[in-house]
Amino acid sequence: MPILPPPLCALLLLALLIGLTLLWLELRHRLRPASPLRLSSGPWTTSWSNEGAVTLEGSFRIDNPHARMEVMVPELQLRPTVLGRQDLSSLQVSTTVVADHPDEPSRPDGYWAAYIVKGHKSTQLKATVNISLPAGASGPGPKERHTLLEELLDTLWLDVIWVNYGPFGRLERRQGFLVPVRHPAPLDPASAAWRNGDGCQVLPVPTHLLGVLDDPAEVLRRYAGPVLRPGDILTIGETPLAVIQGRYQHPSMVEPSGLARLLCRVFHPTSSLATACGLQSLIDTVGPARVLCAWLAGSLMKLVGSKGGFYRLAGDQARLIDDITGTTPPYDQTIVLGPDQPERSCQELAQALGVPVAVVDVNDLGRVKVLASSAGCDENLLKRALRPNPAGNANERTPLVLVRPA
Repeated sequence: MPILPPPLCALLLLALLIGLTLLWLELRHRLRPASPLRLSSGPWTTSWSNEGAVTLEGSFRIDNPHARMEVMVPELQLRPTVLGRQDLSSLQVSTTVVADHPDEPSRPDGYWAAYIVKGHKSTQLKATVNISLPAGASGPGPKERHTLLEELLDTLWLDVIWVNYGPFGRLERRQGFLVPVRHPAPLDPASAAWRNGDGCQVLPVPTHLLGVLDDPAEVLRRYAGPVLRPGDILTIGETPLAVIQGRYQHPSMVEPSGLARLLCRVFHPTSSLATACGLQSLIDTVGPARVLCAWLAGSLMKLVGSKGGFYRLAGDQARLIDDITGTTPPYDQTIVLGPDQPERSCQELAQALGVPVAVVDVNDLGRVKVLASSAGCDENLLKRALRPNPAGNANERTPLVLVRPA
């Protein structure tokens, strides 16, 4: 039997060691404690009273897709945050939660009793948030309070703090849902402020703050529909589409691994991957083996003068993740991933609206990246039109930009 040369034996042993290390990282990642429960929100209604108060009512659903595991929910509470354009210190905010289990009656006192969600089962809860302006806060009567309340309120951010208890241990989860209180009026075609671009006209389209309660086709139709014409191209920012898809999470929901804590230190301080939670979000998306291999290969490529190798090898999400402070409030306190299947979204939106649609990533430095586009999109035109960043990167609330070829 031939004996392999020592250098070849060393290479084989090194390859085996690397393979076992990557396998260990993947297994450790995939076998980490996790709960199968999924929390989603149903539609919300807004009711204004004439007494200086508004009531928002909605529902949440908890699903257990696991076939056998039973998971307990011993604690659940709501934490509301009201956003507006002025001082909101005079507002009074209260919440109520009513369990709506399929096999237990609701408690009239509002106490959340520990509940078991069995495999392939689900349960629901009803939530109410009341926001009021007490007497004496503005003027002598309820009409003045009602008028001021409408001027003050803009958006409700509702954190659901709930505990999952089961074979995985005890996990406290925090999920935020954005509920619009007010909606801006759609643009008037006669007064829309078009801007002249390079061989085109450009129109930033304002919307309300977007979230998981929104349907992207309805948003585009409501706000851009009145000004759309055949031949127009409608773009939506990658971050607004991602938050509509629910691709964001509070950092408390991220448990950084040793790999994330180590590798995050090599990224530029302004990178969204320069924090342990930011990098862990990428690891949770593409896996630790790919991140480690991308970092090793990217480091070698950098030695020979080729930059950006890590981002090319780690995938699109490596460039698209926004760490906290990277997006508009209230998402500035969350980690936002890039959108899921943007190509499919473009095709569906284009079919629904009858004009080409593109998902874009634009910044104030003149960088324009078309992540995905439907048939009929002139990407060169889009890059010229969007280079001045007409949507802005602050709190303009113009996630849609309409491009009309000249």
